[in-house]
Amino acid sequence: MRAGGRVTLKTIADSLGVSAKTVSRALAGKDSVGEELRARIRAEADRLGYVPNSMARSLVSGAAMTLGMVITHPANPFYAMLISAVEERCRANGYSLLLMVTEEDLGTERDAAEALMRWGVDGAVVIPVQQGAEHWQRLRDSGVPIVLVNRGLDGFACDFVGVDHERGAYEAASRLLDNGASGIHLLEEDVPFSSAADRHAGFHRALSERGLPVRDDTVTLVPPSARGRRVMPWEPDAAYECAQQLVSGLEPGAGVVTGSDYFALGLYRALAERGIDVPGQVTVIGHGDLPFAAYLQPALASVRPPADEIGARAADLLFERIQGSTAPTETIYLPPELRLRASAGGDNRRSAN
Repeated sequence: MRAGGRVTLKTIADSLGVSAKTVSRALAGKDSVGEELRARIRAEADRLGYVPNSMARSLVSGAAMTLGMVITHPANPFYAMLISAVEERCRANGYSLLLMVTEEDLGTERDAAEALMRWGVDGAVVIPVQQGAEHWQRLRDSGVPIVLVNRGLDGFACDFVGVDHERGAYEAASRLLDNGASGIHLLEEDVPFSSAADRHAGFHRALSERGLPVRDDTVTLVPPSARGRRVMPWEPDAAYECAQQLVSGLEPGAGVVTGSDYFALGLYRALAERGIDVPGQVTVIGHGDLPFAAYLQPALASVRPPADEIGARAADLLFERIQGSTAPTETIYLPPELRLRASAGGDNRRSAN
């Protein structure tokens, strides 16, 4: 930046001997400015270190040029990838991203919805706590389009983009059964969310199609841990405690599908303590395909959700609504990918990820 304060449109205009209006049109890409002059103006703006005034631009355009994003857990690696994908789309469209975290608390979520209304965001990407939609309805009634991600809301019709969790669990369970597992179990989080319910449904479908019963001991639920106000549903500690009981009753040749790669960590420890070999005696498939999965011993097979694609599709849908699209609401389920590795009888090399 030059000495003397902020570089403005007038600063650039005075330097080149043109009007501030011409500079504004050139930097906005308006056709009324010739290519040669536009190039000179942009070069001078770069030389002087010009930074656009977003607030002034918002006042002129009538738009905040900001998207809101509401997530439940910043520690969830899946959500971290979503945030990156949405922010990348925002940056490409000249928007900023306002991030808010609810920690699965309904009161905090209501406050977040009210804050987004006060900020006057142009649209919102929301992962709801699934305990009511009235506050989101008010936000949408105020003219703010909303795209739900990963979890739907009963009675709230709006665009949705999420993982096909039912398909992911179905393919994981089917793989273990078709590969010779004598019995199969699900180690899943004990939460009232549609994502977990969908994985239950996929797991049950795989058993049903093969005429196998779902016994009381077929599904083991892992309670969420708490750290103060924070609910932590993916930590391996609680899964390890639950897995100890599960492992004690596993039949030879059994297979286990887990709702999280973190749960697989707890399961691995419980199996190792009893001298049970993976995959020789028990096969395992996790969920999430987190970076450590391919580096475990044996390498952990896992269901990989398409987080980047989900974030990009959600942001694109939102920008279409912001630009005035009146098309019917869309519900998009994107298929996950089953990454096969040694724990499910696949390749144990790290590169097989």
